[in-house]
Order: sequence, then structure tokens, then C-alpha cells
Amino acid sequence: MADAGQLIADGRAVLGIEFGSTRIKAVLIDEAHAPIASGSHGWENRLDGGIWTYTTDDIWGGLQDCYRDLARDVRKRYGVELRRLAAMGFSGMMHGYMPFDGAGGLLVPFRTWRNTTTGEAAERLSELFGFNIPQRWSIAHLYQAVLDDEPHLNEIKYLTTLAGYIHWKLSGQKLLGIGEASGMFPIDGKARGYDRGMMEKFDALPEVKRYPWKLSDLLPEIRLAGEAAGALTEEGARLIDPSGALEAGIPLAPPEGDAGTGMSATNSVAARTGNVSAGTSVFAMVVLEEPLRRVHPEIDMVTTPAGDPVAMVHCNNCTSDINAWVGLLREFADAFGMEIGADELYGKLFCKAPEGERDCGGLLSMGILSGEPVIGLDEGRPLFVRKPDARMSLPNFMRAQLYSALAALKIGCDILFKEEKVKVDTLYGHGGLFKTKGVGQGILAAAMDAPVAVMETAGEGGPWGMAILAAYMANKSEGEGLDAYLSNRVFAGQKGEVMQPDPADAKGFDEYIVSYKAAIKAQQAAIDALPL
Repeated sequence: MADAGQLIADGRAVLGIEFGSTRIKAVLIDEAHAPIASGSHGWENRLDGGIWTYTTDDIWGGLQDCYRDLARDVRKRYGVELRRLAAMGFSGMMHGYMPFDGAGGLLVPFRTWRNTTTGEAAERLSELFGFNIPQRWSIAHLYQAVLDDEPHLNEIKYLTTLAGYIHWKLSGQKLLGIGEASGMFPIDGKARGYDRGMMEKFDALPEVKRYPWKLSDLLPEIRLAGEAAGALTEEGARLIDPSGALEAGIPLAPPEGDAGTGMSATNSVAARTGNVSAGTSVFAMVVLEEPLRRVHPEIDMVTTPAGDPVAMVHCNNCTSDINAWVGLLREFADAFGMEIGADELYGKLFCKAPEGERDCGGLLSMGILSGEPVIGLDEGRPLFVRKPDARMSLPNFMRAQLYSALAALKIGCDILFKEEKVKVDTLYGHGGLFKTKGVGQGILAAAMDAPVAVMETAGEGGPWGMAILAAYMANKSEGEGLDAYLSNRVFAGQKGEVMQPDPADAKGFDEYIVSYKAAIKAQQAAIDALPL
């Protein structure tokens, strides 16, 4: 305790802050990369005029509250004031659309990754580039705005993501880490920059040429993991900490997305490594040994924070519907005067799932709250369906909920592993789905039909991964790559607890997926019958 307090007082600690879908979290680490303090702020996106968004007040108010919570934790634990840091970094939900005018004003409300309003643009660009452009990517949002002739395009001077926006306002630097940039526009793996040929194709489109800018004028500069990315300005320090205690001049790491921080937090940046992040959304990332044989609309090509190619299956929906059902069961418990903590309630319910039948006994859950491009849906209507002869029980119900959380991911990953024959030695799981020991891990192993490991640090997740990237920038040796730094300095001796897939569970999940795919038509019918 005394050593950690002195380290903080000396300004030798490193801070990572991540803006997740439901929580902004800060993690402070020591020189051994161990978490020594944390803070958080809960927030939630809103559906405003058909657009999933957060306001700028949400962003800055949330950051300040999160930092205050961290500073309180530091004072409570160590009796010192948090003033200086060796380095810090910010990460956020990948992708989305934040366009700014020349005065730095946001031209339209932040359009998050969750929006599925860019189908026409994504399809046209994918054909133009011969490269899959997902709906949530920034370039898809920009081109859809072009197709819709949105008036703000005449004023746009800069386009970035949430992480890039925060970094810019705190440092004055308009840049992104390459992993985050790869969710804005395709990356040239050899040049470690935006694909110039594709940029020229975009600029040459007649509908784009009408505007007084070229794409290269709008996009942030790119930095690789470990490269300098500016320092915290006095104005930036006050944006984080209005009390005035936090000092300016702290070196900042390149801002990354939650995919890049997830890779760092699970030591999954080398070839044949992979990770699955499961929370509000769920995505799997596998670092490739060689390119895929063909383009798949279900698979995104992004990069590690060091710029190496990654195949990514991203699904918009994971735990939101589970949370809603657990909330209903909490109301039931409250009605009977039972005081049950959230962790205990989730733990008890999750532990019922392994007792269920392998195919969920005929129960089918489709926890699709928002659009799910992997299965061709632009909107979502959560459904729970059972046949008259289905076995309705709590274990079957909870197993169906967990299957549903990973169903779209499995559909995409089956293409990656079964069709493309991509090899992965072990998948590392992190995020809320894995808090209950062994349950989500076992379901994921069955879904992927691959070994799944969960490390003790998995619960720290993205903000810890961002802190590690900031520490790498501050502490790396000459020529020391990110993979070597992670393996030798951060994860040395850590293997995690590995679960092999249970063949019976894998078979049951495959049977469930047959019904799930068939029910996509029912999901579309519900969307048509129940418009927003």
C-alpha cells in the first residue's frame, strides 16, 4: 500500500480510461502493470430521432465523474492526491461518425457503432473497393450522408471517432491509433496507413466530387502502438479534472478502440492468437497468418494496435436482453422481500445454464435489441419463442439466453473457422459474460468449438488494456515490439484457465443454431409488424 501510494505521489503510475457502451471506466496501474485503483461512471446510449447516440455533455460529464471516482479511490486507498502520471491513454467504442466544422463544432449528433442506417453505402463501397465495409464504419456513415445529400457535408473539416474526439480535445492532436483507424477506413498493411488506392476511388465518385474536400483532408493521422501522440494540455487537464489537481504535460498514447484494448488486455496481438469481448456487444478477433481467400460481409478486416491484420466478427447484440430478463427476475425477488445483490443474482442464474439440455429443450431466444448486420437485420425486436412441447425450465431458459448472446457471433465465426480454415491456438475471453466462473467460458468454447481461456485480469478489460498501451509507449526498449512487451513484461507466466469445448455442448449449440437461423424470418416479421 505504501509503495503504491509513493508511486502515485511520484507521478509514476499510468492511467487508461475506456468509454464503453454502458460504462466509462478508469484503471490506474503500477510499474508491474498491476491495477492499483479504479473509477467508473455508468451511462447509456439513447435513441434520438432514430439514431443511437450520446451527447457531448454525456461524454465530458461522464469523463469527469469517472475521474472523480478514481481520485476518491486513490485518496481512500493511499491517502494521496492524484496529480501527475507517467502516461495515460483513452479508448472508446470503435467506429461511428463524429464530423466537425472548422471551429471544432460537432455538425450532427454522434452516430455510434450501434446504428444500422448505412446499408446502401456499405454495400456500394464494399463493391467499389472489393473489401468488406461494415455499416458501422466511419466511411460508411460519411458516404451514406453523401447519398442522402445531408447539408452538413459542405461544412465538414474533420472526421473522427469517439476516442479520437476525446484525444483531440485533451491534446490538440488530430490522430488515432492504427487499430482504431482501421474502423474508419481500410488500412494498407504494408504501408501501415490508409489504403491510398481506395481513397482515390472514393474521391473519384461523382457524388463525392461535388464537395469541397478530399477524404485525406478529413481523416485523422495514424500512429502505431508505442509512438508518441502528444501531451495533455492545460485545457485538457481541466476537461478531465475541473478541480485543478491534475497537472498538464502528461504524455498521451495513441487513442485506440475497444477492440485494440481487448487484444492488449488478453495478450492477443500475435499471429494465431484471438480474443472474444462479450458485453453489450460481442466481437471475436483473430490475428491472421495469411490473408483470407475471399471477402465475407460477416467478417471485417482490421488491425492490431501495431498494425498487423486481424479478422473480426462484430455483433451488435450480446448481454442487453439477458440484463432485461435478470431485471425482471429482480423485480420478482423484490416483490417477495428478497434482497439479492446483482453479482449473486447473475451468478445463481448463470450457474443454472449448465444444468439445461444441450439444445435448450426446444426454447429459442433471439436477444436482438438493435440491428444485427451479421444476420441481415437492420433493426431488432427481442423474441423468446417455444414450441408447445418444449421443456420450459429455468436451466433451459438460461442456457437459451446464453446461446442467444453468442448466436450471431457463432454464425460469423463458423465462416472464419470452418470455411476459411483460420487457425487459432486459444481464444481469450473477457467482458461481463465471463464474470461467473466457467459458465460463459464453457458456452463460448462450445460455440467456437475451440479452447477458451479466461485470465484473472479478464475482468479489468479495456481500460486496463489501454493503460498497458500507454505503459508500452512510456517504457518500451529500442526495437521491442508490442507482442514481446506483452508476453515478456505483462503476461509472463500467465496462461489463464483454459476450457476445452465439450463435444456434446458443441453439438447442442449447432442444433440450436439451425433453429435460430430459421427464426430470422420471424424476427423480420416482428420488425415489420411492430415499427418503432
